[in-house]
Amino acid sequence: MTHPDLPLASAGGCGDGCACGAGHPEDEEYLECGLDPALAQLLADAGLDPVEVEDIANVAIQEDLAHGVDVTTVATIPEDAVATGDFTAREAGVAAGLRVAEAVLSVVCADEFEVERHVEDGDRVEPGQKLLSVTSRTRDLLTAERSALNILCRLSGIATATRAWADALDGTRTKVRDTRKTTPGLRSLEKYAVRCGGGVNHRMSLSDAALVKDNHVVAAGGVAEAFQAVRERFPELPIEVEVDTLHQLREVLDAGADLILLDNFTPGECEEAVALTAGRAALEASGRLTLGNAKAYAATGVDYLAVGALTHSSPILDIGLDLRAAE
Repeated sequence: MTHPDLPLASAGGCGDGCACGAGHPEDEEYLECGLDPALAQLLADAGLDPVEVEDIANVAIQEDLAHGVDVTTVATIPEDAVATGDFTAREAGVAAGLRVAEAVLSVVCADEFEVERHVEDGDRVEPGQKLLSVTSRTRDLLTAERSALNILCRLSGIATATRAWADALDGTRTKVRDTRKTTPGLRSLEKYAVRCGGGVNHRMSLSDAALVKDNHVVAAGGVAEAFQAVRERFPELPIEVEVDTLHQLREVLDAGADLILLDNFTPGECEEAVALTAGRAALEASGRLTLGNAKAYAATGVDYLAVGALTHSSPILDIGLDLRAAE
C-alpha cells in the first residue's frame, strides 16, 4: 500500500535552544528546527523526541563524512543529477525506524526531497518489498545511504526479534519486555523498535523507576532493607526488586514491592512464585529464557519476560537501497 501523505523534508541543523521535540500533537506549532514540521510531528506521535532524532542523524552523518565530503560520490555523480532510491527489504521481518531514516536524509539533502511511504513502522515486510522511496539529488541519496541503512536495519532487526517473542507469547497474558542493555546514545530508538515489534518497555533510565538488584541487596544488608531504603527516599516511584529465592520473594512481598524480578527461576519455581504472590505484585521472569521455552514460562502466569537480547544481540534486518531514474 502506498500512503497518500508525501511530506517534503528539508536540510538544516537545529540552532541553540531549539525545542521542536518539546511539541506534542495538541501544540499549535513547532519552533524553528532542521526537521520538516510534518516529519517532526510524526516522530513525536511515535513517542520519539524530534530533536534527539535529528541529533542522532547529525552524529551518524558526521561520523561517516569525518567533516569532509563523500569523495567517491562527488567524483562520479554530476551535481545536478536526480534519482529515486527505494529502501527495499532483502528478507522477511518487521520494519522500524523509517521516519528516523527520513531524518538522516534530511540532514544531508541540500534541497527538498519527496518521500513515498509504502509501509509503516511495525508492519511485517517480505523480501523484495519496497518500504520507502525517496527522490532527491543522487549525491545526497548516496551520501546518506549507509547512515540511514545502519539505523533502519538495526531498528528493524530489533523489531523483528521482538515480534518473534510476541508471537511466541500470543494467546497468553505475558508480555515480552526489554532492559537497559541498549547501545549508548540509541536507547530511545531501540526501545521504540521493541514497541514496533509488539514488546513493552522497562524503565527508560535509572531515574524513572527503581530496580533493586543483588549488589544493592549486598550493600544494604538484605533485600527487604534495600527495598525499604528506596521506598523511604523515593516514595512516589515504582520499585522493582530482584529475588533469587522464594524466601526473598516472601520478604519483599511483605515489604510491599510493586514488581518482582524472578532471577533464573525455573518454570516450576515461577509457578510457585505466582501462587505465593496471589496478585499482590507483578512478576517478571529473567534468565534461562529462550523462544523455545517462552510459552512454558508464560503458562506459569508471570506478567513479563525480561529479554535483554532484544536490544543487545538482535541481528539486523537486511534492507538495501536500490537506485533508479526519477520519474
